This record gives sequence, C-alpha cells and structure tokens, in this order.
Amino acid sequence: MFDNKEDFKKTFALRLEERYGRSVEDSHITERYDILGEMVRDYAGAHWRVCREQLLKGNRRQLIYFSMEFLIGRLLTSNMQNLGIFEVAKDGLAEMGIDIGELEDMEADAGLGNGGLGRLAACFLDSIASLGYPGHGNTIRYEYGFFRQKFVNGKQVELPDQWLSNGFVFEVRKPKHSVEVKFYGHAETYLKANGEYALRTVNATCVRAVPYDVSVPGYRNGVANTLRLWSAEPSESNLPSDQNFEDYLNTLKELCHGLYPDDSTEHGRMLRLRQQYFLVSAGLQSCMRSYFNRYHTLDGIEKAYVFQLNDTHPILAIPEAMRLLLDEYGYGWDDAWNIVTHLFAYTNHTVMPEALEKWPVRYVQQLVPRVYMIIEEIHRRFNLFLNEKKVSDAARYNMQIIKDGQIHMTNMAIYVGYSVNGVAKIHTDILEAYTFKDFYELFPSKFNNKTNGVTHRRWLMYANPRLASIIDERIGEGWHKDFEHEIHKLLAFKDDEATLNAIMEAKAENKKDFASFVEKAYGIEIDPTSIYDVQIKRLHAYKRQLLNVFHIMYLYTRIHEDPSFHMVPHTYIFGAKAAPSYAYAKKIIELILAVADVVNSDPLVSPFIKIVFVENYGVSLAEKIIPAADLSEQISTAGKEASGTSNMKLMMNGAITIGTLDGANIEIADAAGRENEIIFGLTAEEVQRMVDEGTYNPWAIYNSDERIKRVLDGLFSGPWAKGDANRFRMIFDELMNQNDQFFVLADFDAYCKACEAADAFYEDKKAWARACLINIGGSGKFTSDRTIEEYNRDIWHLAKMDV
Repeated sequence: MFDNKEDFKKTFALRLEERYGRSVEDSHITERYDILGEMVRDYAGAHWRVCREQLLKGNRRQLIYFSMEFLIGRLLTSNMQNLGIFEVAKDGLAEMGIDIGELEDMEADAGLGNGGLGRLAACFLDSIASLGYPGHGNTIRYEYGFFRQKFVNGKQVELPDQWLSNGFVFEVRKPKHSVEVKFYGHAETYLKANGEYALRTVNATCVRAVPYDVSVPGYRNGVANTLRLWSAEPSESNLPSDQNFEDYLNTLKELCHGLYPDDSTEHGRMLRLRQQYFLVSAGLQSCMRSYFNRYHTLDGIEKAYVFQLNDTHPILAIPEAMRLLLDEYGYGWDDAWNIVTHLFAYTNHTVMPEALEKWPVRYVQQLVPRVYMIIEEIHRRFNLFLNEKKVSDAARYNMQIIKDGQIHMTNMAIYVGYSVNGVAKIHTDILEAYTFKDFYELFPSKFNNKTNGVTHRRWLMYANPRLASIIDERIGEGWHKDFEHEIHKLLAFKDDEATLNAIMEAKAENKKDFASFVEKAYGIEIDPTSIYDVQIKRLHAYKRQLLNVFHIMYLYTRIHEDPSFHMVPHTYIFGAKAAPSYAYAKKIIELILAVADVVNSDPLVSPFIKIVFVENYGVSLAEKIIPAADLSEQISTAGKEASGTSNMKLMMNGAITIGTLDGANIEIADAAGRENEIIFGLTAEEVQRMVDEGTYNPWAIYNSDERIKRVLDGLFSGPWAKGDANRFRMIFDELMNQNDQFFVLADFDAYCKACEAADAFYEDKKAWARACLINIGGSGKFTSDRTIEEYNRDIWHLAKMDV
C-alpha cells in the first residue's frame, strides 16, 4: 500500500484519478473522503488475509460474538491509529492542502447500535483484535439505524438515521458467503435414504442473507478480525409462490430497516423476533458450512467455535443450532446436544426480571415452527432433569422454559449454555442471590462475573490527545498496549504540582473546545470555568435523569427565593435517546428541555446554571463531551444498573463520579478510593428490603420535605409547564401513584447533599486535581482489554494469532 508520506501522496492522487477522473485540486471533499477510507480499508485488508489464512491452516478456535447492536461510531481515525498510519496520512494530506479533520468530519456514525450494550460490543471487538485473539462480531446491517433524534417544539422526534446515504466505505459485500434463512412453513417427516425418519421444514419463505464484512484492526499488531453485517435480499432459487414479489420485497426491507422496531405493536414485536432469528440463523449456517466444507463433518465444531450471546436477543441461536444439526446435518439428538451444550456462553445485562426477554409461544410457533418443536423438546428434557434432581415445585416453576404461554429465553440459555456471566460484581451477586437464585443453586459452576470495560485507545488515547500526551510524558507509552498494569504508574505524580496543573490545563482546553462546539451547534453560550456536570446514557426511568433535573428545578427556585444562596456555576450536560414507544422516558426529555428553556434564558439563574441537551447523542458526541467532563453523574437506583460504561470512560478522562453504590460504581470507588468519588443514596440491600417489606411511601416524603413538594407541584405550575397543568402530569402520576418505583424521592435529600459536597470539593482546586489524577491512574481495571482476558481465561479459551 504505502510505507511513507510520499507513497501515500502518490497512491492517493492516483486513486482519485482512477476512480473519479479528477486531480487532487479539482476533487470534492466527499471524493477525498472515499479515497482515504478505501486506502485505510485496503491497508487493513492485508492483515485480514494473513489472519484468515492462519486460522484456516491451523483450525484455530474462533469466537463469534452475537449482538443485536455494535455502536462502533466512526472508524476512519481509530482504524488509522490502530494501523499506525495516522501521522503519515495526516502529513501527506496536509502537503496536498487537505485538512484531515475535515475528512474525519465527513464520516457518519455507523447506525448499528444505540446504547451501552452496543458500545460494549464495539469496545470488545477492539480489545479482542488488539490482544491478538481471533474473534468476530455478527449483527444486522441496519439501513436506518435506531433513529436520528431531533428536538422539535421541545420534544423528541424520531427521524430515519440515513447513515448509509453516502455508502459505507469500510464494508465489503461478500455474496459468495450468503446463506438462506427460512421463515414460516411447517415441519414434515420424511424417509431418508438409509431408512431412517427425519424432519425438515417445507413451504417456508426463504430469505437470502448476504454478509457485508468490516475489518477490525488490532492496535499495531498485524491482526484484523471481522464485524459481519447481515443483509436480507431475495432468495435466488426459492421465491415465495403464495406472495407477490412486491410484498416479499417489503418483508425483506423490514428485516434490515432499523434497530429495535417499535414493540408497542404486535407487528413490531414479531419483526423483532424475525430479526433475531435472521441474525443467528445466518451466522450459525455460515460457520457450520465453513467447517463442514473443510472436514466433511461437524464433529468437533465445538472445539473450533464458541458463540457468545450478548444479552437475551440472540438466544434463539441455541434451538437453531440444534435444528441445523438435526435436520440439515443428520445428527441424532444426543450427539447434537453434546455439541450445542459446549458451544454457547451467555452474558446477562439486566437484574430486572421484567426486562428478561419472553416470547409468546404462538409467535415462535408461527414464525419458526420447527424451532419451536425443538424448544418444546428442550423444555421436556429439562423437566426430566429437574425430576431427577428433586427440585421443589416453586423452584421448578421459576426455571421453566415454557410457562404461561411464554417462552422464557434466559431460562433456556442458562440451562443449555456452559457459561452465564454478569457484568459487574454487584450485578452478578444479585443474579446469583435473587434473579436466578434457583438456577445458581442447580448450576453454580456456570455462573461467573466479568466486569465490563471500555477500550482506552478510543476513549482516552484518541478522544483526549492532550491528556494522553501528558501521560506519555510522565510514564511512557507502555499503557497504550497494557493499560491495566501500566496506568497506575501515573499515581506517583498525584502530589506533583506540575503534573496536576498540566492535567487541569488540558481539561480547561477541552472544556473550551466543547463550549465552542455548543455555541456553534446549539447557539448556547456556556462558561468553560463552570463545572461540566455530565449525564450521558440511554433515557430510562431507573437511570434517574429525573433526579438530576428535579435537583436543577430545586436550585432554580432557591436562586430566585434566597439572595444569600451561593453555588458554583454548573453546566449540566445531558445526552440521551428515549425508545420511540417509551412515552414516560420521552416525557422526561420534554421536561429537561422545558427546564433548559427557562433556565438558560433567565438572567438571574443563567450565570449559575446552564443546561445543554445534546441532540442525537452517540459516539462522536461522547468523544467531545467526555474529555471535557468534570462530574460524572451515575445516579441509577442501587441494584438496577448492571454495570454502566460511561462511568468508566469518564473516570479514565479524570471526571469525578457522583453516584450510587450501583453497577461498576462500586468497583470505581474501590479502585480510586471512596474519598475521590462522591457516593450517596440507598444501597441495593436497602432498596430490596423496602420492596420486600412494602414500607416505602413517596407520599410521606412529599408531605414532609418542602423541597420535594415544591418540585413536584412545579410540574403543574412551574414556569416549565407554560400554563399547561397537564403537561407533566404523567411524571407526577408515575412517581406518586405508581409508588416511585425507582426511589427518586427517597434519594433526593442525599443527592442534594452530594451535589453540595461536589461543589465544595471543586472549589479546593488542588484536591480536585489530585482526585482527577487518582481516577485516571486508578482506571486500569476498566479497560476492556482486562475484561477480554478474563473472558478468554474462563470462557473462550482462544489462542493468540502468530502474526
């Protein structure tokens, strides 16, 4: 490809001429971006080839990571950095009069994910490749992503995320690897040539699943893995005879239209199920076909592959694998079962039983009837096993795979999979003690914890080059590859005034950059010397953005009514999308925007408080916000957040956590020291006790705390209601008439005191800077490299590539 700046310039100019018939000077910015993207993709292609050849030659064990989302963000910069060609490209382009930053801004965030689940999967892919392990992601090539969020008249509006409108330069379409996925139809018995009876699916609707592969280069190690995106196209040989072609095409378009279809309708729920089956069937067929073509059997495939199921969405992979082995490859049940029970590992991401996926029996019966037959047989055999173990009736009921007309997907995954992991210590403890207590007693060896992590390369090295440079100067560059064991060396400088000043100066510059962005993007002037108080995460009631905005509403009233009140100026920064059908979450967004409108225009309050709710929050916006953040809001109800990952990214960049003892906050406080975070609120045990005993009464708090009464009454009569007493009634009703499910009012007083403590802490500049450094130096545990090494040690057992 190119080894130096001169080679780069020649190749770039030649490709522009060959592809677009233009010189560098005459080319358009979109053409320049395309050529640079192709060059980066092709540079990684050589690594791709070497790794693939090595895998095939040595029959190395590979990981397939099934996830409905991979929130990969932009790839251009991170891929160039990982490949070690960023500076060559930057300098070469500069000599041709091109600013690489302008080309970087041309790239759209890939519309392949939404929240922490997808960002975690993306971080994992980066770490797997950077550590040299053979591991590949599988998901759907969503044409319009989740949605593009726009605020119109103070409310969230969902628009299509047209991220593919200019193509996706990093993908390679591979039609020769396509497979056929079958929906509907029915199972029939037939006589095989050897005289045995077998089952097969007939009269099915066939869909051609075509893979688009995206290379995932490791950090300067010659390894390139794959993120495979499956796209639905018409079958080449099995077009439906009972459906006109236009309707058939519309069905296919729906499959890959967008992430997480609206589940408030039966059509939307069925579409979600179709997407899940499409993904896992395509991925499994591809792997099985590849293995069979090489060895003419599937014996031993469990030694060549491990499938990690990221949350409940891909669990249909388990009965589908059984179907393929039984119906397509002629295995008997026992031999197929022996393979499948050694193939799958499951990651749980929620402690809330109501969030564990269940599907109506009739949905699965209709959509994939043969798969449902296999689920029934798994269920029957599981009950025989429970009989043998003399399990109590209560425990048996809790563990049933099919009950009350529903298929409980997680119960099937725990029974069949060989590993079940939580994603933070408290999360795994709750799974074992409460959520899956009966399963844990039956299969204790299956359960393990793998605390989440984030890739420090994207979230510190590339997103925050000012801070990265300071760290390099103090401790060298060893942390680039070994963050877990090297970053702690920075702690030696926790009392070094020059280092503390340098870190705070870098933060100040990052804050100025973000202030400039906010003024340009939203027309809001914010004070870079104020506390940047950040809550960036999916909008859900348990994450308690409501607690944050209630506190702001309280401060607004206090500033107006108490002339002696003093507070450190804050810029409250929100970033969140609410699912289109989640009306309550959308109403909370509306409240935050309404409060922002009032506060930002109030001459008395705005010198102390500004609110910025960034529109269409995603990876690229996070890369602007996180390096500038002072305070990291991690205020979920204790016991409800599985782990969280924004807390880790913010910690790595020197933000102080204000949070509950929930998810990974506990481990963050342990790593940095409780004195360097601000911890408040009920514990998970206290919350659970109040739930079990039924002792919590939000009305008692409303009637005894004048601050809360004023805030809640303000939902009807405050300036944000704009004279409409019903505008925010939904929020009042959810809290007061649904018993404040997530204990917002119960933690309000403790949160107010924690915020006051944060202000006092911030005013002691040296102590604050010291805590920032300790957070950075203590964040080694939270690199996804550490998480992946633990997955591999305990679950995957992959060997590193020899490149």
